[in-house]
Amino acid sequence: MTSPAIPERAGCPALLIAAPSSGQGKTTVTAALARAYRNSGLRVRVFKCGPDFLDPTILAHASGQPVYQLDLWMVGEEGCRQLLWQAAQEADLILVEGVMGLFDGKPCAADLARCFGIAVMAVIDASGMAQTFAAMAHGLATFQPGLPFSGVLANRVGSAGHARLLRDSLPENIHWYGALSREQGIELPSRHLGLLQAAELGDLDVRLERAAQALGESAELPLPPSVEFVRSEPDRCGTPLAGVRIGVARDLCFAFIYQANLDLLRELGAELVFFSPLADDGLPEIDSLYLPGGYPELSLQRLHENRGMAEAIQAHHQAGKPILAECGGMLYLLDGLVDLDGERRSLLGLLPGEARMQKRLAALALQSVDLPEGQLRGHTFHHSALNSPLEPLARGECPNGRGTCEPVYRLGRLTASYIHFYLPSNPVAAAELLRP
Repeated sequence: MTSPAIPERAGCPALLIAAPSSGQGKTTVTAALARAYRNSGLRVRVFKCGPDFLDPTILAHASGQPVYQLDLWMVGEEGCRQLLWQAAQEADLILVEGVMGLFDGKPCAADLARCFGIAVMAVIDASGMAQTFAAMAHGLATFQPGLPFSGVLANRVGSAGHARLLRDSLPENIHWYGALSREQGIELPSRHLGLLQAAELGDLDVRLERAAQALGESAELPLPPSVEFVRSEPDRCGTPLAGVRIGVARDLCFAFIYQANLDLLRELGAELVFFSPLADDGLPEIDSLYLPGGYPELSLQRLHENRGMAEAIQAHHQAGKPILAECGGMLYLLDGLVDLDGERRSLLGLLPGEARMQKRLAALALQSVDLPEGQLRGHTFHHSALNSPLEPLARGECPNGRGTCEPVYRLGRLTASYIHFYLPSNPVAAAELLRP
């Protein structure tokens, strides 16, 4: 009996949710749409445009499906194409949340929409706005030739009458997707790096159901146009991690990790073993260790007091076993960390130096770095400043010409950086970093 042929093309309705700028409520709207369509019985797959770890936790909870990043530089056009093709085979609807403003960045959300022919819906914060709402919608729709712009959704409206005024001001060629009010209990709370994680919001389902219901009451929710996605086969390198057990830190302090990274490590043959540096008193039986980014500063005292975990990771390093640490994971390896209140706590002491949390943003940029194992792509986003006497192994470069050049440190088999690596950008390098 022969296996069924793999389809080269797969069609699925798809919509990219964009905005004029950050802070307009894209994630709230995307999550509300995902929940509304899911409640109607559809299988919804959601993607996040650009490097982001926080929004996907909300979107995954709303849709009930894992969320992957789409970025024409970091993931690559072929990588994005493959992810969309895979989703189109199983989903009834694909939603893509944009990044920043529709035309902000290089590449931007508009570039992604044009590349794959995905219809664009713009979320516009309409508070304090009347007919100018239509002018802004018209500008977004016509600014870039060839953009498949579909319509708009008004966020933070003051009343049903306000929503009708906005709807009636639109030209006929711009579809009205509805409105969400300023009602408390719908907006998603945030902190310095962005939204709170889904696991931190005990009332998340209540918020999502309210928002989904409000959308359904403000407008019809027809399916967007179907898009045909073409199969793309990414390069792979066999299973060089077969039999390797990789411990992956995962709790509220260490949660910033691409789902695609986990998928790749499994495809390379690794067995992933999740553990909590906060709650566990030691490491599981593992060959390699992956410490992703997160918020170590929020539970600094607990990390400091968990000496069992500290000793286990120190012994792992002394045994010459691989460690990959990114951003918050790197901070955990330092001699110490100072929080925003000026309180210092000693940590693992595997990486010389210490960091200090600060209120202002320290770095936000895409990064590409050449390591002995090969080139890896990723991004950096942090509010801490690091002071280390250690000479970096390499420094990242920003493809957009920004001056951000994050150092990558190495001590034995320990590799650490502020860079959040997108491991599928070079599977061979990823395997070498974590192979015993």
